[in-house]
Amino acid sequence: MDFSEYIRPELLTLIPVLNLAGMFTKKAALFQAKYIPISLGIAGILLGAAYAGIFPKAECNMLQNILMGMLQGLLCAGMAVYGHQMSKQMKKEESAQEKN
Repeated sequence: MDFSEYIRPELLTLIPVLNLAGMFTKKAALFQAKYIPISLGIAGILLGAAYAGIFPKAECNMLQNILMGMLQGLLCAGMAVYGHQMSKQMKKEESAQEKN
């Protein structure tokens, strides 16, 4: 799957940034862990919209650019949360296999 079809390549850097922000938020215990995915989604939306507003595509108007940035930021946040959950599941599976 080519992610550049859905997300601008320069916005892919949001995925590790949001992942690190989630880990920092959890370690700092800023709020309950169940709210971290929501906060990452909001942060991704805001950062994606800001980027799209600053660096708009020429063929789209400003509203389209900002909405596209919001969607791409949400996709990046989803990928960050999904990647984190996958790594947790893999660790859990490995530890279960070691016990057997």
